[in-house]
Amino acid sequence: MFKKILIANRGEIALRIQRACREMGIKSVVVYSEADREAKYVKLADESVCIGPAASAQSYLHMPSIISAAEVTDAEAIHPGYGFLSENADFAERVEQSGFVFIGPTPECIRIMGDKVSAKQAMIKSGVPCVPGSEGALPDDPKEIIRIARAVGYPVIIKASGGGGGRGMRVVHTEAALIHAVQTTKAEAGAAFGNPAVYLEKFLEHPRHIEIQIMADTFKNAVWLGERDCSMQRRHQKIIEEAPAPGIPRRAIEKIGDRCAAACKKIGYRGAGTFEFLYENGEFYFIEMNTRVQVEHPVTEWVTGIDIVQMQIRVAAGEKLPFVQKQIQMRGHAIECRINAEDPVKFVPSPGRITTWHPPGGPGVRVDSHIYAGYFVPPNYDSMIGKIIVHGDTREQALARMRTALSETVIEGIQTNIPLHRELMVDAKFVEGSTDIHYLEHWMAARKQR
Repeated sequence: MFKKILIANRGEIALRIQRACREMGIKSVVVYSEADREAKYVKLADESVCIGPAASAQSYLHMPSIISAAEVTDAEAIHPGYGFLSENADFAERVEQSGFVFIGPTPECIRIMGDKVSAKQAMIKSGVPCVPGSEGALPDDPKEIIRIARAVGYPVIIKASGGGGGRGMRVVHTEAALIHAVQTTKAEAGAAFGNPAVYLEKFLEHPRHIEIQIMADTFKNAVWLGERDCSMQRRHQKIIEEAPAPGIPRRAIEKIGDRCAAACKKIGYRGAGTFEFLYENGEFYFIEMNTRVQVEHPVTEWVTGIDIVQMQIRVAAGEKLPFVQKQIQMRGHAIECRINAEDPVKFVPSPGRITTWHPPGGPGVRVDSHIYAGYFVPPNYDSMIGKIIVHGDTREQALARMRTALSETVIEGIQTNIPLHRELMVDAKFVEGSTDIHYLEHWMAARKQR
């Protein structure tokens, strides 16, 4: 087992990894930008290294600074968390070339699964169902693009091959708008991701977003740890996640879960990963794979009893998975609300100093957050400042616990989206379960008119 791990991230995930290390008796090194000097995990770390100014490009995305920090502190491994460099194959390669262990998949796997076109092709070969669409990146010939779109049927969605986080997507309803949409998305993709390739898929009208959590070791063992429903989204960004997914037959989930585990064995995957699907009319369609730990991993941890972050570390250290598929049992129901520093109606970011912080408590309540009273939320990064996660024997009990937890939570000095979550937890359709990925956008549009 490693003696010292460097955490190449910030915010709540940096604190989460630090806690996992502490529990395992591993020393942790955190890197931080000048904007994060006062962060809780910096104060709690065994060692900390400032790697640059607030701008991500000069700190959390600056590979030489992170690797230098690992060298000067004698760290043995680097955990990338999520976001930033977590799915950057070049970073994983440089980490390993520098003599450290990258806590994640191999650079080759990150490359295959990070490019949505090659990921889709790999999944088709592995027998994982995909959304109907172009077989690869769209050609330059407009006539050929029109032919592909006609074969798939409108509406279609144009997606950037190297995209992520809800960016680089455009829905097209008519042939007249197709070529312009493709050209615009290509230009945006080239500027944002350094890869102008785009592909086309059938746009599903009322799908749910279901994901399968997997864990694989270096000995070709792979298991799936249940599913999550992440359909409550705004602009393709998840807001509420839960496990298990309500209203989907277990046999259908088990079938797709087994296929995901088999695909991991086929591509030689290691570590934690998530297969993301759209689910409509009883069918699953693969959309992408995240080759890292997810923001919503706590709901899976709660229903399976497995510490995903610790398991990432153990697998990276060369240990075998301590369980087989038949030992994975899901117990009860878990729900997570992402807490963002933003206006709950207009969604404008709300950085600033937190004057009061009263977290919720009680049975079945977990809070993953790096904030504290007096903490200054910097304007330089993603607006998420924490997550409230609850667990209950049933979905009804989990919902009741989340309502109670949200009513107890007090954050003053900045605005947060807690009022939005409080409304959603009593929304009849959400309480009923099975809302699709467009539901929240429609709900907000209706709220504006009220």
